[in-house]
Amino acid sequence: MSDEQSSRRRVRVDGDTRPKTPDPAPSEPLCECPHLDAEDWHEVESDWSDIQFIRGSLPAVAGVPVGYQSIRGKLRKRAEAAGAVIPEDAMLLLGEGRLRRPVLLEVETDGAHPGIEMPGGFAWTRLLPAHFGAMKGLMRETKEQAKEKYGREPDEMWVWYLTCSECSEPREWETLFVAHYRPD
Repeated sequence: MSDEQSSRRRVRVDGDTRPKTPDPAPSEPLCECPHLDAEDWHEVESDWSDIQFIRGSLPAVAGVPVGYQSIRGKLRKRAEAAGAVIPEDAMLLLGEGRLRRPVLLEVETDGAHPGIEMPGGFAWTRLLPAHFGAMKGLMRETKEQAKEKYGREPDEMWVWYLTCSECSEPREWETLFVAHYRPD
């Protein structure tokens, strides 16, 4: 050992001497996906007497929709051509089907317009984490719970995927399940 090395010694330093890292800036949302409050949407009945939609459809392979990301733009163009306005965080509902799946995009108009549907009735909704493998079971469970609650099966079942590829994992694939009952 050299004289220089033997003269070195370790000295304890009290406190943290590492440079302080600045507090992170508030994070921006990953995307523009809608965020729903569970109090307003989970196991809640909603009046659909004045809600309006424009309808489209998607091809499906064994029930899996093909082209889901592009349908919003197509329906938006049709809505604008019909004189409808698309509200902020408009519902984009995907219906059931093995080869073809119906799609509804929520719109607002000042009255009846060709191509704009008003399904009427009411909807009972459940807001749940639903990765792709759980969808079928959660849909069946929602349908059964709605049947038990209202004494008959829903007229239609819909899902609203509330997350995209950027926010799905942190938001646990949040999905709204909709059991729709037409007016009597």
